[in-house]
Amino acid sequence: ERMSKQRTIDYYASFGNREWDRLSWPEGRLEAAVTMDAFDRYLEVQARILDIGGGAGRWTVALASRGYRLTLADLSPVLLDIAKQKIAEHDLADRVEEVIEADVCDLQHWSDSRFDVVLCLGPFYHLTEADDREKAVREIHRILRPGGLVFVAFMTVYAFLRRVLALPDEREFLKDEAFVRRLAHDGVFENRVQGRFDSGYGTRPEQALSLLERHGFESIELLSDTGFAASSAENIAKLEVESP
Repeated sequence: ERMSKQRTIDYYASFGNREWDRLSWPEGRLEAAVTMDAFDRYLEVQARILDIGGGAGRWTVALASRGYRLTLADLSPVLLDIAKQKIAEHDLADRVEEVIEADVCDLQHWSDSRFDVVLCLGPFYHLTEADDREKAVREIHRILRPGGLVFVAFMTVYAFLRRVLALPDEREFLKDEAFVRRLAHDGVFENRVQGRFDSGYGTRPEQALSLLERHGFESIELLSDTGFAASSAENIAKLEVESP
């Protein structure tokens, strides 16, 4: 488990500023639009928000700019340093209460019912152990005030299958029966290609909802930013430029 988390930290450290830029890329723009639309519909103006796994701070900066109070936490000190720079550049230090290293499975730094809203838009992509997923949901529930909101992002197992089919040097994994079995049955994606997305967890929508609901959450809405056009994001972006 510790090695898996270290691989995740190392991956995002190598990603650096690209993690800030990612939501501006063609494949990230739909994710950004769907997510911000959900924020616009559900967030209350006075909300105190924890952005756990918020990395380089893209959502922290966006929401702080709209007047929300944010706390940003992540496993990666490299990404948090980038976030601090961005917060300073946007003159938002008075809206960001704290920037701190933290693990979603252990939020003991914060007291019970501390936040109105928790954003968890990445950590579950890498929680390959079922016990860690349970710990994370329990901790999020604990630090949320009664009636609070949580926005949780998951990747589906189908996203990983689509990925390995699309990348020639990862497509070879599909010849490995153990790899296919572990991905299909446990949702665990381990990447043998150096420097790539690794230690991934893919779920199915009904499993994600069940995980949250058995810890006391009520599902309000299930959203997706990835559909049949996911592999054509660059062509769709070109179409937008060519036909505004």
